[in-house]
Amino acid sequence: ARADVLRSEFGARVVVYDWVQAGNMLEDAVTVVNTSSLGMVGKPDLRLPLDALSPDAVVNDLVYTPLRTAFLDAAADIGCVTVDGLGMLLHQAAPGFERWFGKRPEVDQKTRDAVLKG
Repeated sequence: ARADVLRSEFGARVVVYDWVQAGNMLEDAVTVVNTSSLGMVGKPDLRLPLDALSPDAVVNDLVYTPLRTAFLDAAADIGCVTVDGLGMLLHQAAPGFERWFGKRPEVDQKTRDAVLKG
């Protein structure tokens, strides 16, 4: 339903697959991003077969609690570079912080380390 709306808005640049075909569409993928809440604490894991995915692919999971999801672990197991969701969370928070405090924080390794330290 929503995927069909996106396809109609973006035309040929968007290809809609049925979920049962999801594993097959990864064969030529260079980047795979989980933008759902699957894998977050309290939610079921994202179950996506990665058999066809190249070890050269980059896999990003926007989930940030936990940082290491079963999806990222499965991608790492086949040799993919993995990226957790903390960076996205920090970059989304920066404009709000700026509105409240008048200064946009730099999102870098130091910021990430501070958040992880708590």
